[in-house]
Amino acid sequence: MQIHEGRIKAAFDAGVFVLKLCGDVRLTLCATLDSQAQQLAQTPGLETLIIDLRDATNVDSTALGFLAKVAMAVQGRLAERPTIVADSDDIRRMLDVMGFSRYFTMVEAPITETRELCELPEIPCDVEETRRRILEAHRILMRMNEHNREEFQPLVEMLEAQEATSHR
Repeated sequence: MQIHEGRIKAAFDAGVFVLKLCGDVRLTLCATLDSQAQQLAQTPGLETLIIDLRDATNVDSTALGFLAKVAMAVQGRLAERPTIVADSDDIRRMLDVMGFSRYFTMVEAPITETRELCELPEIPCDVEETRRRILEAHRILMRMNEHNREEFQPLVEMLEAQEATSHR
């Protein structure tokens, strides 16, 4: 199986925002996901948020942390919880274990297909900025459930130690 570089596409139409993750979505796209979370928190007229993972071959933990941030950014603003569309058993299992069903409605197919998705440009960030975003993403995941806290505590502690030494 060939792994395709990750891409993020988006569309906003009639109150529905669709964020589609394609290919191998990794920490290199965390600045793009973070930017979307911040924009969504302030988007007027937002009624529904759908995250489509059907074309994702892999979503790393940093990207998952920013997907959780997206859900938290719109919490209380939408009538319904955001929806994740995932038809891969592996991805659905991973999302379930990580506690995403607490923040999202999980479905295997969308209610309607979105017409036109635009590819979002990858927002570049330097090593320090990437480390800060990885740390933020994993702190978010750790707050979601006990499994994640245990799973990511060593990584977060290592990143915090690196951050402390880099600020000396």
